[in-house]
Amino acid sequence: MKFLKIAIFFISISTFAQSKVGAVDVEYILSKMPELENVKTQLETYGKQLDIDLNKKIDEYKVLAEGYKAGEATFTPTQKKEKQTELMTLEADIQKFQQNGAKLLEIKRQESLKPLYRKIGVALEKVAKAQGYTQVMQTTQDVVFLDPNYDLTMPILAELGISVTADDEEGK
Repeated sequence: MKFLKIAIFFISISTFAQSKVGAVDVEYILSKMPELENVKTQLETYGKQLDIDLNKKIDEYKVLAEGYKAGEATFTPTQKKEKQTELMTLEADIQKFQQNGAKLLEIKRQESLKPLYRKIGVALEKVAKAQGYTQVMQTTQDVVFLDPNYDLTMPILAELGISVTADDEEGK
């Protein structure tokens, strides 16, 4: 039994010895990609279109509400009920559209960024294999210290053909 524990210990040490771990700041790389401006423009355009559609629904609601107020005294009880139902349905539709608008915008954002993340992934794989890394982790705000020798962010930017000035590099 003691021999088995010692054997497992040495196997795990040799496994760690063969492992090389690096880190990358994917969001920093993304922020430096020139394609990001196109994505931002697409999202702004999409957001404006959603706003236009929402405003159309709100205007339609206002017209119906004003029509209801103007003719309320002359409506039969059945007509009142129909108009009220129509107003409540449109109001619910507006609320649903507002809720879904944020979700739609996020979905559009993810769809637009997917090719950029894929491009980063291909460059990451190329750099990691070339430099002999077995694992690469993403840096976060929780990282207190990272040895620059294990940071793959700049080599990946170079692989993507993105040049970064010394001032930009310091801000990273």
